[in-house]
Amino acid sequence: MKKKTLYQITPARIVFGLMTCAALCVDSFDNPAHAATAVAAAPAPMLVRQGNRLNVPAGSPLRERLLVATVGQDALPHEVSLPATVEANPASTVNILPPLTGRLLELKVRLGDTVKRGQLLATMSSPDLAQAVADAQKARDALDLAQRALVRARGVNETGSNAMKDVEAARSSVAQQTAELQRSEARLRSLGAEGGGAQAGQVLKIVAPMAGTVTALNAAAGANLNDANAVLMTVSNLDSVWVTVNVPESVVGTVAPGQNVVVTLAAYPGRSFTGKVAFVSAVLDADTRRARARIVFANPDGLFKPNMFATAVLGVPQGSQPQVPASALLMNNDSVSVFVEAEPWTFVRRTVELGREDGDNVRIRSGLAAGERVVVRGGVLLND
Repeated sequence: MKKKTLYQITPARIVFGLMTCAALCVDSFDNPAHAATAVAAAPAPMLVRQGNRLNVPAGSPLRERLLVATVGQDALPHEVSLPATVEANPASTVNILPPLTGRLLELKVRLGDTVKRGQLLATMSSPDLAQAVADAQKARDALDLAQRALVRARGVNETGSNAMKDVEAARSSVAQQTAELQRSEARLRSLGAEGGGAQAGQVLKIVAPMAGTVTALNAAAGANLNDANAVLMTVSNLDSVWVTVNVPESVVGTVAPGQNVVVTLAAYPGRSFTGKVAFVSAVLDADTRRARARIVFANPDGLFKPNMFATAVLGVPQGSQPQVPASALLMNNDSVSVFVEAEPWTFVRRTVELGREDGDNVRIRSGLAAGERVVVRGGVLLND
């Protein structure tokens, strides 16, 4: 048998294909339902643009991913969280300085100890103390001598053998020596060395001027105290403390004495303490541009400790404004916009001006009104 070549088979196949296509076309015209099924199978468009409007047609997958909500109105005070520090009340704090230069013999207290008024804190020796004691004794002797001279002058004057001016001179000398003795004894009292200490002239006792807690201790026993202006220790009454808040310039005008403040401390998670602003400084720090505000807290349990870090939450009053979730906001170059629902499933982009943030929500200064509906989830899909 003779083999068929390629050019002999190809024309027959072409004719067969054309006849098949023609049959299919005739079937489509004869059966419109088949054509309608093919058209219905085409997916709905995701989005239809109509001028400046974006329409999400029925059947679009976007309808499942967009969430629209009504714009709310907020008139509550804006809460501002600010860093703060616990401080001892300066009016109840005493820096104890050595009354003289010398050597610190003993420390009777430790840092953090509670002391009573008049309690012995430390002892020290000082060459100047011996000189002060000697000056006081010298003043006593001089006064005694002046008093005896006055007695003699009066006796002589009574016999007529002495002029009255000698009596007056003796009286003046007594007055001068009395003043000198009072000065020297006051000096000893200021040093805490009156009585037995003054007689010994050796050991100077330093006592607590008030009840409180030793909050600073800057020397050890045996140290030479060469600077009488250096603080030896600090005693603070911590029954009442200050929480000092650094208020930024942008909100300092809304903070005033009597305003409520909620304070939290890192040391006590889950606990909060409510107080009132007692003072707002009249000047701002030149470097930080912040003003200092103080809140006074009673501290009977000693929970507040100086130098603790705290957070103060202040309510800043402000007018009523529209409010939307932060998820509704879209960045477009240098502006912020939202998608507003003009009609059901039809949206228009609108630029807004932002106000303060309140947690997950943001206040709107302009561009929106309460009651309008905006896209709060999935807006980025419209944005793209």
